[in-house]
Amino acid sequence: MTLQTIKQLPLKLKSAHKTDVRSQFAALCYRINNGKPEILLITSRGSHRWIVPKGWPMHGATPGEAALQEAWEEAGVQGKVIERCIGLFSYSKMMDGKKSLPIVALVYPVKVKALAQEFPEAGQRRRKWFSPKKAAAKVSEPELAQILKTFDPKLLKQ
Repeated sequence: MTLQTIKQLPLKLKSAHKTDVRSQFAALCYRINNGKPEILLITSRGSHRWIVPKGWPMHGATPGEAALQEAWEEAGVQGKVIERCIGLFSYSKMMDGKKSLPIVALVYPVKVKALAQEFPEAGQRRRKWFSPKKAAAKVSEPELAQILKTFDPKLLKQ
């Protein structure tokens, strides 16, 4: 069996303790424009920082499917996920405005086919295309910046 034939299985979630490190799945949404890759960033709802779409694991969905769902809900992305984690980054998420949880986000590439004008979080976020280098300069998390700066869609098996 080769690595290319291994399929990601849907997750079966179990409860966790409130202080555990939590996992999220993030979508690195990209397109090719005039032969060069561009990365879609969105703003967070609270601080309006530039981020990538991300969210919690979903029971019965693969990590890539969860990342694609978050890309739809947060940015109106219609596209295709590649079920291969290309990196991870950590950050702290404020919960209920008072408690911070440690998060590790696993990043999955999503090739964008279209952006919908109407989607669940339209009006709550801005979205904008950037070159990988400019996208890296816009995000706060150093590990995410490195993933964005070095992202090369030619290296993905599609």
